Amino acid sequence: MLFNSFIFLELVIITFVLYYIPLLSKFQIPILIISSLLFYSYSQPELVILLLVSVTINIVSSYYVVYGTNKKSYAVFGVVCNLGILIFFKYGPLIAATFFGQTNTVGNFFVNMPLPIGISFFTFQGISLVVDVYSQKFNDNKFLVPRSFIQHAQRILFFKSFFPQLVSGPIVKAHDFIPQIETKFLSEIAWESCFKSIVAGYFLKLVIADNLNDFTFRIAHPFFLGQSSFVLIMLLYGYSCQIFADFAGYSLIAIGISKLFGYNLMDNFNFPYISTSFKEFWKRWHISLSSFLMEYLYVPLGGNKKGKIRTYVNLMIVMLLGGLWHGAAWSYALWGIFHGLALAIERLFNDNFKIKLSTPVLILKGALVFGYVSLAWLLFKLPDLNHVAEYFKCIYKNSKLETNIRIVIYIVTYSYPIIIYHLLYLFKRKYEHINLKKLEFLFYAVMIFLIFTNSSSSESFIYFQF
Repeated sequence: MLFNSFIFLELVIITFVLYYIPLLSKFQIPILIISSLLFYSYSQPELVILLLVSVTINIVSSYYVVYGTNKKSYAVFGVVCNLGILIFFKYGPLIAATFFGQTNTVGNFFVNMPLPIGISFFTFQGISLVVDVYSQKFNDNKFLVPRSFIQHAQRILFFKSFFPQLVSGPIVKAHDFIPQIETKFLSEIAWESCFKSIVAGYFLKLVIADNLNDFTFRIAHPFFLGQSSFVLIMLLYGYSCQIFADFAGYSLIAIGISKLFGYNLMDNFNFPYISTSFKEFWKRWHISLSSFLMEYLYVPLGGNKKGKIRTYVNLMIVMLLGGLWHGAAWSYALWGIFHGLALAIERLFNDNFKIKLSTPVLILKGALVFGYVSLAWLLFKLPDLNHVAEYFKCIYKNSKLETNIRIVIYIVTYSYPIIIYHLLYLFKRKYEHINLKKLEFLFYAVMIFLIFTNSSSSESFIYFQF
């Protein structure tokens, strides 16, 4: 069920009404659980069984980590089972195709196996739950895991299935979400914040991302073969804006709808394309994933506490696995390696050289980061590495082909709001004394108008595939 569909809006409205009826206040969590399961099972109802199996594993393992006698065994069991489900369903096809071939019986079985939507997200949530209760770093375990097994089961089913963030995040950590589970009241809703998140999210998705998609499809093989070098570069620029608008749009919608039900999710994007370093980019892009990898992988590996060489190795491992988290293809692993190399080289450079960060230098660094990130997105759009190599060849050899000005104009037109979005942030940060509050609703009025008048054909969200 897509956020940009009428059936989803109907689900939200019906759930919202039932959720805040005073007589049903004791049943708020069951109401959201039922809605979440309906949401997840809408397209492939049989796959809800896998979600429930995953939930059951996490209910049992986390409960007995707190109240069992062999806590470590239950923690290992929970983490291994979560990773096992993820590897089997998401990476089984890649492993089978690599070692057995797609024509082999084993390879054919895995290649034709459906990929459950959101499996990367709800699996990471399960891991965060088990690790949080085992480590005892954040809360009293008996608050995260109550003594009543029935109450615990209900809370974990809700935590893992909460529909606004179920299939594409933001990734929710147990110690952030579970303490929020309590009775909610209509009077407590932050209406303005909900309104802004939802409107901005739908604007980014329907007006920007979907319209850009009508042109960036030419990045795919064989459409790019006949395009000029300039158009090929502009398509990469357009896709950078599209993937940001698509995923940031989804995240804002999820955050806004969650707030309607009284739950706060972490911000997932913080104007990433103003970044002047790769480290800063990963603090601003897909924040819920980068913070998860930092907390549950980079720090346990030793982080930067075990020497410079080990730090560089840890960065490469984390980004390689972060790349594979995005998709079961070697192109995603290579994408992770590219970013890992960028982070490692940048850290090596900063450790050995000190450069005065004047405005021209910052602009140059920002352009370098954006250009590098944009080139790397090609590995998202073209999973076949041969097509990636061919795309770069076409950039080199197609310089004499005639440029399709129409494509360039449309990409610039629909990318322009993303530029304005980031520039406004820089302006507000530099001139904090200037109050733009009165102009904000004018911007939102324009966005609502464009949502109704200039939305493109409804497309699935890019991150649904992960």
